[in-house]
Amino acid sequence: MTNILLLTILLISLASLVWLIFGKDGLRLAGPAGRRAVLDTCALIDGRIVDIAKAGFVPSQLLVPRAVIRELQYMADQGDSTKRERARFGLDVIKTLQEMKNVDVRILPDNGQRLVDEQLIALAKRYGAMLYTTDYNLNKVAQTEAVTVLNVNELAQALRPHYLPGEKSRIKLVQAGNSPHQGVGYLSDGTMVVVEHAKAQIGREVTVVFTRVLQTEAGKMMFASIEGAESKRPTDKHRNARR
Repeated sequence: MTNILLLTILLISLASLVWLIFGKDGLRLAGPAGRRAVLDTCALIDGRIVDIAKAGFVPSQLLVPRAVIRELQYMADQGDSTKRERARFGLDVIKTLQEMKNVDVRILPDNGQRLVDEQLIALAKRYGAMLYTTDYNLNKVAQTEAVTVLNVNELAQALRPHYLPGEKSRIKLVQAGNSPHQGVGYLSDGTMVVVEHAKAQIGREVTVVFTRVLQTEAGKMMFASIEGAESKRPTDKHRNARR
């Protein structure tokens, strides 16, 4: 009798475990919440997730909805040449992630009755996962649904080098600024640098000294002067002495 009771308890426990893992709606992935991320189409087309995953900065379990794969396949077959190329790259990104040893990629079934974005948010909630996207609007909707978002654009913004006034860097001046005497160049991360009294140096690489930083809604803009230029220009005192 005791053995039967123990066997019954064991079977009930095993059934409960199976239910917790698989659930009534199919596979429910095991593991702590927050260690999984649902990938959207934009994130795969963007492709930076591969390098981030190699560095170990994404959850170890990456979930790709079937609807996302279908969307990429449709773009690869029906879109213009640019969209086809980007979609094929996105499909290659999935394959690359699947071949990596430090991440586990799962292809999830979906609900064809819903739009892709709706499915992404629903799946993130269902599996207790974060949503990896570079889509601005999807980011905002996910936040209203209390879904944690991993946005590589925000990560890139946070990782931009911070230059303080007085520090130097080498940049190439590529165009004129809004003022007649200004030249404009860009740091390696895309930050615009406006260089005073540098119009004559456009097309050349110069050493600049940063003078101030301006933070705008569109991002960060830096102002600088060419190294040594300040000492070469006459001061107001010297100009007044010549009058």
